Amino acid sequence: METEQRDGVTEMVCLESDLQDGQMKEVVVDQNKILLVRNNGEFTAVGGLCTHYGAPLIKGALVGDRVRCPFHGACFSTKTGDIEEFPGLDCLPKYKVKVEGGQVYVTTDKKKLKKRVKKMSSRVPGVSHTVVLIGGGPASLQCAETLRQNGYEGRIIMVTKDEQLPLDKTKLSKAMNIEIEKVVLRQNEFLQEHGIDVWTKKEVKSVDTGAKTLTFTDGTIQHYDQLLISTGGRARPLQCPGAELENVKLLESYKDSTEIYQMSSGNKAVIVGTSFIGMEVAAYLSDKSASVTVIGSSRFPFQSSLGPDIGKMTMEMLEEKNVKFYTSNGVAEIRGENGKVKEVVLKNGEVLPADIVIVGIGVIPNSHFLKETSLEIDARNAVVVDKFMKTNIPDVFAAGDVVSFPLPLVGHKRVNIGHWQLAQAHGRIAGLSMLNQQVAINTVPYFWTMLLGKSIRYTGYGEGYTDIVFKGSTEERKFLAFYIKDEEVVAAASLNFDPAVARLAEMLLMGKRITKTQAQSDDLSWLQLP
Repeated sequence: METEQRDGVTEMVCLESDLQDGQMKEVVVDQNKILLVRNNGEFTAVGGLCTHYGAPLIKGALVGDRVRCPFHGACFSTKTGDIEEFPGLDCLPKYKVKVEGGQVYVTTDKKKLKKRVKKMSSRVPGVSHTVVLIGGGPASLQCAETLRQNGYEGRIIMVTKDEQLPLDKTKLSKAMNIEIEKVVLRQNEFLQEHGIDVWTKKEVKSVDTGAKTLTFTDGTIQHYDQLLISTGGRARPLQCPGAELENVKLLESYKDSTEIYQMSSGNKAVIVGTSFIGMEVAAYLSDKSASVTVIGSSRFPFQSSLGPDIGKMTMEMLEEKNVKFYTSNGVAEIRGENGKVKEVVLKNGEVLPADIVIVGIGVIPNSHFLKETSLEIDARNAVVVDKFMKTNIPDVFAAGDVVSFPLPLVGHKRVNIGHWQLAQAHGRIAGLSMLNQQVAINTVPYFWTMLLGKSIRYTGYGEGYTDIVFKGSTEERKFLAFYIKDEEVVAAASLNFDPAVARLAEMLLMGKRITKTQAQSDDLSWLQLP
């Protein structure tokens, strides 16, 4: 039964008895996919598709009044629709629910929005207080939006050396010929409406924390009242003869991504590095280049992070697409002709013909411009922050890939992790801290990689793991892997095993101890998988 209301359309979607407490159901009203949830006898309804990449939340993990996306780990309140964990910027729309005569009715909104932007303030003329955000990534953008969502009325300036507005850079290694419109996180009109100034092609040369000023490479100076350092990391360059040749490329920007795609199409591509960037680029180019060759220092890709079994599986997946691997190897020299790459000489003496060399061998935190300050920087060049994203200098905050921060999951040990989701979480905490709202960082790392249409999800912090327990198998390409340290599960990875990783992330966040014995058991009922 469907009735037209002033709000939109009202429809009977199920019987009250169809859902028990702690259950959810996807319903469709007026072509809107809606997630209906019952908790403590109360029904609520929110948008059914994750605002990040549109994943169906019905396949996610429901814990209390919160649903976690099965794909990339974003979390939403099922009462309000508000985003509570990242990635993604927007909230879910919320719908009216009415229970009458044992029947449940949902009323849609006429606007048919799939996403809802939190209410935000803008700049008020005459308020001179200025926040400067160095870096154009997710931490800066989230910090800016958090400030406006919480009523900040001063000036916000985001400074980036990039040519574009903030982008979803996670896509640049997975879809290298993507149109710029599909990776811009916020349009210029949105940023202007909410008083967020973005200065592109502008690089900070130095910071004077005493005078509260920034000096740019073009000689200009900008005052700040509060500062966020979220400069991310830069790709580690290859150190060998010939590394300076024209067709040796690093992937750091949208321009790099499009140039690599153009230079690789129909040509011989050699990729150095078997971690996430290198493997994603190899997978993407596998059917576009004349040949793709990958050189790795370890026996298998992802060997230290995901383990040899998963690494071997990903290698076989790419080999099936004619990608050739040279593992336990490295580059001795790159030879060129007329300034361009011609061949790559391996450490074992083999010579590979090459038209382009793409280097993905890690990142270095971008903290070099801070060397004249008294900011605390650790041995890995990361800026040290506390649980509120504060540095050791008043009014200077830091977030994202450039920081070393205390992770609750490992007893608040300081870690430096380059995940998109974490950068957003940091940016939110930094924004709240600037407004004197003391909210401590409490998040569980969550990341994903996409290879040939298959997505491996990962949650937790597995550094130093000593054992891996598998459910399913890498041979079947359907598995759940538990990473064990000190007889406890510290992380998990999966392929075609949703929503296991999403549910485990929620358990880790709640501080639940999961033993190796539980992981080894054939009974996985403790994971509450559907």
